[in-house]
Amino acid sequence: MHPCVFLLVSLACGLASSLPHPIVKDEDIDITEINKGLDLFEGDIKVAAKTRRRRSIRSEPHRWPLPIPYYLDWSLDINAKGVILRALDQFRLKTCIDFRPRRWGEQHIALKKDTGCWSHVGKEKWKQDLSIGPNCDTVATVEHELMHALGFWHEQSRYDRDNYITINWENIEAGKEHNFKIRTNDTNSTMDTPYDYFSVMHYSKDAFTNGNGSTIITKLPEFQDVIGQRLDMSHYDVEELNKFYGCNESISFLDHCSFDDESLCEMSVCSRRSRGWRRVSRAKRGPHSDHTYLGTGSQGTGFFMHFSTKRGTVGDSARLQTRRMTPRRSCKIQCLEFFYYHSGSWSDQLNIWIREFDDVDDIIGTRRLMSQIQGSPADYWKLHHVPLNATKTFQVEFEARKGAGASSGGFSVDDINLSETECPHHTWQIRNFEEALKNSVQTPFLFSPKYYSIDGYRFQIMLQMMEDHFGAFVRLVSGTNDDKLQWPCPWRQVTILALDQNAHIQHRMSGQISLTTDPTELGRKGFFWDNPRHVGASDETPERDYATPERDYATPERDYVTDGRGYGLFMTHKELRSREFLKGGDMFFLISMHDISSLEHSQSLPCPNMPQQTFTAVSQDPDQGCLST
Repeated sequence: MHPCVFLLVSLACGLASSLPHPIVKDEDIDITEINKGLDLFEGDIKVAAKTRRRRSIRSEPHRWPLPIPYYLDWSLDINAKGVILRALDQFRLKTCIDFRPRRWGEQHIALKKDTGCWSHVGKEKWKQDLSIGPNCDTVATVEHELMHALGFWHEQSRYDRDNYITINWENIEAGKEHNFKIRTNDTNSTMDTPYDYFSVMHYSKDAFTNGNGSTIITKLPEFQDVIGQRLDMSHYDVEELNKFYGCNESISFLDHCSFDDESLCEMSVCSRRSRGWRRVSRAKRGPHSDHTYLGTGSQGTGFFMHFSTKRGTVGDSARLQTRRMTPRRSCKIQCLEFFYYHSGSWSDQLNIWIREFDDVDDIIGTRRLMSQIQGSPADYWKLHHVPLNATKTFQVEFEARKGAGASSGGFSVDDINLSETECPHHTWQIRNFEEALKNSVQTPFLFSPKYYSIDGYRFQIMLQMMEDHFGAFVRLVSGTNDDKLQWPCPWRQVTILALDQNAHIQHRMSGQISLTTDPTELGRKGFFWDNPRHVGASDETPERDYATPERDYATPERDYVTDGRGYGLFMTHKELRSREFLKGGDMFFLISMHDISSLEHSQSLPCPNMPQQTFTAVSQDPDQGCLST
């Protein structure tokens, strides 16, 4: 994913003219380009003379105490503030590093909007500035600069780098050769991690080029277009950071299971008049592969859990329970994520419960229904998120239940992840996304379903398909709540995350972009983010795109849509194939719209509210826990 300039697109009346047309040229801007002319050390590092002479940046006095105090300066754009908080959440999910708003008088990292993206290396000052300037407000760029502040230099400055890359000195801009200096092991310890082409701290292949070609050539050609990635921290970035700070337990991660091990990740199985959940590598009527290795050379070698509803009596059920876990964060919210495959009857149910326990002697606990899946079966894996709000020790329970209709299969689950984070608000699964990439000339735009935010705003995502990349745009849509909402739409941040489908949430390197509605911004007909019924046009685009599996239930009257805003370059096709973005040809976009207006005067966001849900009635069988297997 690349930092790039916002693009404004117009959607006028009529299908032909309603499609997005960028009026600003797309730009792919690397940090070294953003900072051009700033005369920063290695392109984005503020270094005092005494720091240049320091023997070891990795010594205790230059390591931050945990949690690290931070301050969001008034100069930051509100979109940048929201992005910074998302980056801090990535550190909490992947690493043992936590952050908190600074207290008066203590040493802290002060994030501000200055010219460019830059940071100091290691803990140096009482108020240590870090700049997130124009075009720097992406999660990966914030991670990159924070990694500097935490004590890390660039990856290609490692003492062993010449074993892995070649520097083309003749292609380096005159006067910038010092940026490719190798640092000794004393000042840039590798913490016994291998050289990492995927590191978020690596220069891109064309960093400081004079225009005559690439400045860095990887010894392994397959990584030439990988270096300089700005998706997310890599696995070895995380390992090195945890080793340096002497800790390894994530702040917000709770559990993961892909069922590759016969121990079932300490999960327990019990059933009521059925064969129950079984660990299998394929099911006769599907799925024919687990999700973990779907579409890879290892397809068919992994395992998942399957509950068959082909035989038995209506109401037969089985439970799959996780181990007990205790929430640790102040906001008592959690997110359960898993992939499921429904090959049974429309009336079969997969119910998701949480069971909370008062103390260690409580063996039954109290359970609450949190989510329910039923309806038409499908011959592919789907992704499901369940917001949870456990306040004490709890476990998650997957209850599969046979319905009344005829079934040739059942329910399957795989790649379970549980974390103390907020769930994305919406999931857009695009079937056969690879075909959409190939057919960009015939089908240049893909349209998501029309979603509602938690507070009632309606919006839609549009993807612009190009020969070697795609862009992403957001537009507001008229909805049922428009007469009750505040207009123009104030400070709602829309985040679109292209999901790296790695089975383990901590190992993912997803790409994401965020943009925020500004109620003062002017458009063609008035305020840009005003009520679509006032400044928008009648929606003449297809009711739903062929690539969208879920039906979009529109309002009875015709919809009105505003102009769109977004990024002309979200991801390149090469980036899509560098990670597990495509499995079985499908791609997932996780979409949220948050009210971040409080960041105008606050250093953090309030705890999220639980969304309201309604469920089909479930059997009132006596709840005696899962005491038998």
